Amino acid sequence: MSNDTRGSEPESTHPDATSESAVAEESAEAAHDSVAAATDDTEPTGTVVEELDERRSPALIATAIALPIALVAGVLVMGVMANRHPARSALVLGSVQAPAAGGPECSALLPALPDKLGDYTTSELVQPAPVATKAWQLPEGGDAIVLRCGMDRPMEFNRASPLQVVNNVSWFDVRDQTSGATSGTWWAVDRGTYIALTMPDNAGPTPLQEISDTITKVIPQKPLDPGPLPG
Repeated sequence: MSNDTRGSEPESTHPDATSESAVAEESAEAAHDSVAAATDDTEPTGTVVEELDERRSPALIATAIALPIALVAGVLVMGVMANRHPARSALVLGSVQAPAAGGPECSALLPALPDKLGDYTTSELVQPAPVATKAWQLPEGGDAIVLRCGMDRPMEFNRASPLQVVNNVSWFDVRDQTSGATSGTWWAVDRGTYIALTMPDNAGPTPLQEISDTITKVIPQKPLDPGPLPG
């Protein structure tokens, strides 16, 4: 009796197919590992960039705000420095005979004088300045308007002198017609003391009018006291 063992032999396997499957699985795992590694490498980079952007943005915002503020502050400082260093200089006024400068009339007049006469504003005087004096200048400087109170009677003022009344104050105009001078001096002669107002010819009528108004308010009118006729 013959033994037929073909039916009981195990089925033959295919080594080639098994090897290809194993290689495929190994390739898939390698690809997965590569993707994972790539992901691990890129995520920290993205995170660092975002963190840098987050750190940098507030600094940029702060700079954008600070620059305009610094510019405005610089302009303000320049404005303050310009006000501290005006274009015009303090005036030097020489001393003259003013025996009544400390009298009641001048003591009442000086504090009442306006700070502005038209476009002219109060000038700083180099100290020590003469008593009972005040000056005004244009913003850019130039010839000043100068008031002196308590003066001696002007030599030219006599009984024949022509007077001009401005806002209830009698004024006597003294000027040198031959020297080509561009200014003159007006004398208030009816207040018990003599007040001299020297001003440029181009100052216009406003300064004389406003000074007359102030004199009228604070110094009572007195009778005229002209000098004798010459010769």
